[in-house]
Amino acid sequence: MDRLVLGTVLGLVLAGVGIFWWQGRAQVEQSAPPPPSLEEAPGEDELPQADPAEMTGPAPPEATELTREQRRFFRYDRNRDLKITRNEMLSTRSDAFRKLDKDGNNLLDFEEWAVATVDKFEGADADGNRVLTQAEFATTAPKPKKKPRCSC
Repeated sequence: MDRLVLGTVLGLVLAGVGIFWWQGRAQVEQSAPPPPSLEEAPGEDELPQADPAEMTGPAPPEATELTREQRRFFRYDRNRDLKITRNEMLSTRSDAFRKLDKDGNNLLDFEEWAVATVDKFEGADADGNRVLTQAEFATTAPKPKKKPRCSC
């Protein structure tokens, strides 16, 4: 019985608080300022006048061009933290796999491929911290191919 009475009293208290809160919000909304008056729009024949000599727009955004070495670096740097981990380097080495197939039979032990890749990684990792910086990675760049001479 006590719970029933207590529940009824609490329900009435909550209802009263809700009514007072609702009336208070309604009074605030009633006393809100009127919307600003609209200026008269120019007629259909009139064009708006402005002096563009004093007006300047925002500067256009500049797109930075990545160098060839930066594009090559970001092909390996999958998480874009400007460092290449050993796993990132090993994950994109399928071309190197094909190059290591000396006899051309499309068969290569994973160990042979992994040893060559790890040797290349460790040769580039000058400070031995098992992470390549951009400068260290630049040492792994392939040699530029010579352009054929024109036989005109």
